[in-house]
Amino acid sequence: MSEHTAAGGDASAVISADLLAILVCPVDKGDLRLEGPTLVCTGCGRNYPIEDGIPNMLVEDDR
Repeated sequence: MSEHTAAGGDASAVISADLLAILVCPVDKGDLRLEGPTLVCTGCGRNYPIEDGIPNMLVEDDR
């Protein structure tokens, strides 16, 4: 099982399907979808960047 892999060039990162399955938006507990190097809440639309293979789920840092 791969935990995460960094892709070169555009600094995008991929997280494992297992991790994506358990992560939820900290604001509305909605499901997240992976869009390039960002997790996007399917409910409220908040964006959470993946930095060095680690999702940044801090609400004050959302984009």
